[in-house]
Amino acid sequence: MDIEDLTPSERAVWRAFATGESVDLSSGNPAMDDPAHGEQWGPERVVRAEVLRALLVGGVEPEPGQIAAVRLTGARIIGTLNLGHAQVSVPLALTGCYFDEAPHLYWAGMNSVHLMGCRLPGLVASGARFDGHLWLEGSTVSGGLWLDGAHISGILNMSGVQLINPQGDALLGDRLTVDANVYCDKGFTSHGEVRLPGAHVGGQLIFRQATLNNPSGAALYASRLNVAANVFCDAGFTATGEVRLRGARVGGYLSLVGAKLNHPGRTALNAADLAVETDVYCSDGFAANGMVSFAGARITGQLSLRGAHLTNESGVALSLQRMQAEEVVLRPAEPVEGIADLSYARINVLRDDPATWASRLQLDGLSYETLDPPLSARERLGWLRRDTDGYQPQPYERLAQAYRALGLDADGRTVLLAKARDRRKTQSLPRKVVGWLQDILVGYGYRPFRAASWLAGLLVFGTVVFTLHEPPQIEAEQQPAFNAFFYTLDLLLPIGNLGQEPYFAPTGIYQWIANFIVIAGLILGLTVAAGATRALSRD
Repeated sequence: MDIEDLTPSERAVWRAFATGESVDLSSGNPAMDDPAHGEQWGPERVVRAEVLRALLVGGVEPEPGQIAAVRLTGARIIGTLNLGHAQVSVPLALTGCYFDEAPHLYWAGMNSVHLMGCRLPGLVASGARFDGHLWLEGSTVSGGLWLDGAHISGILNMSGVQLINPQGDALLGDRLTVDANVYCDKGFTSHGEVRLPGAHVGGQLIFRQATLNNPSGAALYASRLNVAANVFCDAGFTATGEVRLRGARVGGYLSLVGAKLNHPGRTALNAADLAVETDVYCSDGFAANGMVSFAGARITGQLSLRGAHLTNESGVALSLQRMQAEEVVLRPAEPVEGIADLSYARINVLRDDPATWASRLQLDGLSYETLDPPLSARERLGWLRRDTDGYQPQPYERLAQAYRALGLDADGRTVLLAKARDRRKTQSLPRKVVGWLQDILVGYGYRPFRAASWLAGLLVFGTVVFTLHEPPQIEAEQQPAFNAFFYTLDLLLPIGNLGQEPYFAPTGIYQWIANFIVIAGLILGLTVAAGATRALSRD
């Protein structure tokens, strides 16, 4: 390219390149220098994209001892900056510039690229390699930012970036690799889907104070995302549309403290099969209108929902199904509006609050070692009975086991008795009758010595009856003197005799009373023995 064919502004850029000096074409008027008005800038601020391309691919040799670079401020760049498959060894730093057309950097090998405070109708960098940072701070990109398959060896800085592509992908970052941190904070805003499936971040992923908007689908699609350190979606993070972290891996902790997620009637946060090496914080003002799912997630530390607001009245508001965690703090700011599904979760310590229990629960298969606070069995039974699936045996067995592990055998028996009673409600009428009798007599075997009370009552009853109506004697050579107490006791004992029953034979109604005492004594005596040895059938 002949320097004589260049405009004055282009010549300034051309001459500054060899030493890496910066060229400022701005007017000094902050209002007019805003790239939003870039299409109104005059020819004195216009630089053709082909001029920049020529410099970047070696059109000018750097001066000895200097670091060549394109550093330009306040320019309107016309034409397409097409660096597809090019090898660029010098930095590109554009500040406050306006692009008429989207730059093409696909499959290029770039040095550091800084596009700060610029306005672009798109940026295509699919498969590009950046040997340094990609700095887009404060820029506005409409039409889509394509970084799929790109590799950035430094930082990806999108602080304050505005991505505008409501009907498509605001950020296409499938399989993106960033060796250091990714910043999508300080007012980062997207209209359209932010895609990071299969992306790898070697440092931290930061979405603090970010606003993501895609109400018809996923606001953040980051399935299988791999982050070596922490993920921050907090401090004012807002998403309208699904935040999808399904199958993601986080090497540090995940913070959603105070985040606001809105996807009514659908999934607000999909963290199914998520793996986190330390903790997850959905706390301190975290609010989700739509389902929050950690189904199948593996959290090495704590999942905190302290002070959260969870709403999905038409379905599941919180799913911890099959989740594994060391500790879960399920103490939201108010009762969960919707179903809280804890089925088949494996939790070491579950901390909850009766004041904020969800009115609808799913608890079948839930496994835990410790419940906090340590409520009485009667209070915890109110928790079990909120299960929307009705009677399920496992939750009762697990709760009883937890009480027995604490040495609270009485509470454990109370739970198992409640289990038998609640199961009776699901049985046929004949089994209900049998169950009712078992309950009345011995509390389904969990109150075995209740039968002893019945035996004592029968002994008193028989003693009174036969004292008032002494039965006739049977003729015999030697007859003992009649004793109503021992006679009744002889009838009650299922084995052996006290030398009374063989010699006296009541008649009429008293014979029926004697037979009733014999049968009742047999049943209750065996029940006491069986209950005492915990051999009474619970069926």
